[in-house]
Amino acid sequence: MPTDELLTALGQAVAAVWGKLPAEVQQALFEAAIGSAGEGSREKLAIYLHDRHPGTPSNDKPGREVPEPDSLGG
Repeated sequence: MPTDELLTALGQAVAAVWGKLPAEVQQALFEAAIGSAGEGSREKLAIYLHDRHPGTPSNDKPGREVPEPDSLGG
């Protein structure tokens, strides 16, 4: 089996069990994937994982949280 097929199979297996992995393992795998795919894939991968596994920590989704207004109404 070619390396590309092995890596695809491994990636699919990780995605399938993502929600069962401890948060620290999820974070390590997520950062490793971003290191491989490039920083531009961060939000897309975070959305993909969160949509399929709602238990995925939301801190993997930069830019999707709405900041709270300051106490002066600004």
